[in-house]
Amino acid sequence: MAANFDDERLRSMDREVIPGMPQTSPADEFNAQLVQNVHPPAWTNPVPDGRYHLVVIGAGTAGLVAAAGAAGLGAKVALIERELMGGDCLNVGCVPSKGVLAAARAAAAVRDVGSFGVRVPAGATVDFAAVMERMRRLRSRISLNDSAERFRKLGVDVYFGQARFHDSSSVDVDGCRLQFKKAVIATGARASAPPIPGLDGIPYLTNETLFSLSERPERLGVVGASPIGCEMAQAFANLGSEVLLIETESGILPREDRDAAAIVQRALERDGVQIFCCGKNLQVSSDGRIHLSFDSPERHYEEAVDQLLVSVGRAPNVEDLNLSAVGVEFDRKGVRVNSRLQTTNPRIYAAGDVCSSYQFTHAADFMARIVVQNALFLARKKVEALVIPWCTYTSPELAHVGLNEQQAHERGVRIDTFIQEFSDVDRAILSGEDEGFVKVHVKHGTDRIVGATIVARDAGDLISEVALAMTHGLGLAKIGSTIHPYPTRAEAIRKLGDKFNRTRLTPRVKSWFARWLRWTR
Repeated sequence: MAANFDDERLRSMDREVIPGMPQTSPADEFNAQLVQNVHPPAWTNPVPDGRYHLVVIGAGTAGLVAAAGAAGLGAKVALIERELMGGDCLNVGCVPSKGVLAAARAAAAVRDVGSFGVRVPAGATVDFAAVMERMRRLRSRISLNDSAERFRKLGVDVYFGQARFHDSSSVDVDGCRLQFKKAVIATGARASAPPIPGLDGIPYLTNETLFSLSERPERLGVVGASPIGCEMAQAFANLGSEVLLIETESGILPREDRDAAAIVQRALERDGVQIFCCGKNLQVSSDGRIHLSFDSPERHYEEAVDQLLVSVGRAPNVEDLNLSAVGVEFDRKGVRVNSRLQTTNPRIYAAGDVCSSYQFTHAADFMARIVVQNALFLARKKVEALVIPWCTYTSPELAHVGLNEQQAHERGVRIDTFIQEFSDVDRAILSGEDEGFVKVHVKHGTDRIVGATIVARDAGDLISEVALAMTHGLGLAKIGSTIHPYPTRAEAIRKLGDKFNRTRLTPRVKSWFARWLRWTR
């Protein structure tokens, strides 16, 4: 869709689950410190002094990287944030979720430690309130990196308030008008909910409210087998909740390699998550508890839960910016940009979740770097050149980069696929975590990597080696010739290099070697 939408029409497309500032409850010392760092109550906005080289709207990952990068290069920069600096990642996304996941994995390790010959006294329990307090404490510590004071010291003028474009060279915030040469829209996206009958009438959770819990739900329903849905379903199961995961696709993590997703699904089920595949006709109601009514291919279900997490859907934060006044086109997917991240107004750029289908912190980071180069230094960097890996942090993790088999087929790219099972990797065997694999696709007849999937412990770390190779044109043969420490899980990737090199030993080459060896005997 190329047409613009006015603010009211855009709001009607989805339910905004949390108006205004993200949740910072409970009101403890750690949340107080978080707010003090990323939206100081006593903060006084600076007085504009001349035109800015760059005005950045939104202080999530993309906005912070753009502002810091531009200021570090000597530009005069303004950064505007209406809520909490750090955006979703710090406040309601990557940081709190990984804090909870770490505690859940510790609980699972205690549960399973007997298989290693370690005996734990009976009666070990999870203190859920302490788990969440730990997360808030660590989040407040990390928030120093995204704090208003830190960015002020970097030379960035930090403004709090709602930004609204006045024209193509100025933006209004908190009664001030900021003049700019270039601007960046980095306002991110928020949780939205699908049109589930009855959902409007119940107090459900999203990632924006989940981490405010201080009491563990005895029974948790999760709608949507997205990465956050799968991660939190497994985490809460390991922390002691009974978890029901309802997905409407043919399987969990529908964007991922199906063999890898199947391994993650088995892991979730082993940890106690009840997965209802192809849940259709979902309806919800409440009478103190939340009641779920839905169908699967086999039967009809009526289930009751104490809390419901909805992990389906995102909506771009574009309303109230007055984008129509400056000719910036947008739709329900976000702001329209070209390959250089320019909007339909060439003086205004966008980066991060507000304009990208890759809604990852690291993608927003590198998009912001492209914007700084293109907006300030007349570079012609293209977002398509980025090699973007991603990871779902379940146990085991599922990481991916580049094309999968289906995408390669759809694009007409002929591939050869090499697979290394972790059941044949010594470190994985010794760690008792030998389920999973590395799967690498190369362009047919070559060692040029076009995509890879890893499902294993620490897959998110392992995929970086493949992403590095893809980014810099290093083929699978080069990985095979690189010495890896033994024993490590990364040896699985090197083994694939060996497998590729063995394909080069054709019958003809082998016969030449045999002749040489006979001659030199």
